[in-house]
Amino acid sequence: MSTKNIEFVIPPRPAHFVGDGFKVHNFIPSSHYLSMQRMSPFIMMDYNAPTYFPPTNTPRGVGVHPHRGFETVTIAYKGKVAHHDSSGNSGIIEPGEVQWMTAASGILHKEYHEKKFSEEGGDFQMVQLWVNLPAKDKMSQPKYQGLTKSDIQTVILPNNAGTINVIAGDYLGTKGAASTFTPIYLLDGKLNDGGIANFTFPSNYNTAVLVIEGEVKVNNSEVTPTDHFILMNNDGENFTVEGIGNAKILVLSGEPINEPIAAQGPFVMNTREEIMQAIQDYNIGKFGFLED
Repeated sequence: MSTKNIEFVIPPRPAHFVGDGFKVHNFIPSSHYLSMQRMSPFIMMDYNAPTYFPPTNTPRGVGVHPHRGFETVTIAYKGKVAHHDSSGNSGIIEPGEVQWMTAASGILHKEYHEKKFSEEGGDFQMVQLWVNLPAKDKMSQPKYQGLTKSDIQTVILPNNAGTINVIAGDYLGTKGAASTFTPIYLLDGKLNDGGIANFTFPSNYNTAVLVIEGEVKVNNSEVTPTDHFILMNNDGENFTVEGIGNAKILVLSGEPINEPIAAQGPFVMNTREEIMQAIQDYNIGKFGFLED
C-alpha cells in the first residue's frame, strides 16, 4: 500500500457566531480546496474552539430551523449540548458523546447549551459536521442517534501512544457505533507526546485531520498547530499522525457521493427544483412542528 500525503494545511478562518451559542471556525465549504464536492460526503464542518460562556438563565444556542437531504453530526468536547426535533427526539450530550441526526425528508430541530451548563457557565467546545445523503436516501424517514460514552468503543494504541474513539467506520477491527448510509470513518483520537497512530483508508476516500488540541506531525512532516485542518491527497492509503505534546485529533474519511449537489441554506439536494420543493414543503408545514 502507498502513502496518503498531505495536500494542504488550512488555518482557521475568523470565527463567527451561529445563533448565540456557537462561535465557530468554518472549514467546509471554505474555498475551492474544501468545496462540498471535494470533501464529499462531508459537506459542512464548523469547529467551535474552546470558548468561555458566562452563566445565564436563558440557554444560548440555535432556535428552531429546518433541514432536508443530509445528516447533522455534533461532537461535544467541552460543555453540554441539548437537542430537540419535530420527530419527537431529544437528547443531551456531554464531552465525548455525539448527536447524529438524519434530516432526510425533512425535520425541524434546535440545538442549545444544556440548562445546568448554561446556569453555571464554562468552556464550550464542539464540532458539527453535515454529512450528505445519496439521492436514493434523501427522502427517507428522519431519525436520531444519541451516542453516549458507553456506546462509543475505544481502541487503546500500543506503546502508550494514546486512544482512538470509533464513532463511525472501524479502527483496528473495532466498529463504530453510528449507523451510516455510505461508507464513513469518524475517529476521535487522543495522542500522547510522541504517540503515533496509523490510519488506512481507500485512496479515493476524501480524508482530513482536524487538530483539536496540541500539535501533530502527519507522515513525520512539519508540525501542524491546533485549530488547523489537514487535507489529505487522494494518492494513497496509509498515513501516520504523531502527537507533539498531548494532542487531540478528529479524523474523517468517506467514500465520495458522485452526484450533483444543489444547496441553499438548510437544504441540500441534487437539483434546483428539489430545493424549491423543499422550501415549499417547509412553508406549508410538512416538516412538522417544534416549539421554539
